[in-house]
Amino acid sequence: MTKKTTNKGSDAVTIAIIGTTVAGLAAAAYFFLGPKGKKNQKHAKAWAIKMKGDVVEKLETAREVSEPIYQGIIDSVVAEYVKGEKASREEIEELAKDLKKHWKTLAGGIKTVKRDVASTAKKVSKKAKR
Repeated sequence: MTKKTTNKGSDAVTIAIIGTTVAGLAAAAYFFLGPKGKKNQKHAKAWAIKMKGDVVEKLETAREVSEPIYQGIIDSVVAEYVKGEKASREEIEELAKDLKKHWKTLAGGIKTVKRDVASTAKKVSKKAKR
């Protein structure tokens, strides 16, 4: 009798990475298209967009995302940008403060992904038992 093997862990990680990416993109979309979107679009600079991209990349590589981890990622990216003098310290810190405000928006997306991962894992385990 041949055993059917499944790779449950990699499916959950893949779904979590996709969810984190979607959450990051949602935060960026809110920043540019939200209530202050027009103002933010005018003041957006290349370094700011790159900084947000760096935050999203680090979120994608994080295995687990919680508020302290999210804020730590932002702080590490801010340190890189301040050290590299890509913009004034005040501008970088203002953007960091704004990104940190969006945790609640991101947390809602992450909870949805966790529910989807849990339901997918249940489906996979049921199929594996058959």
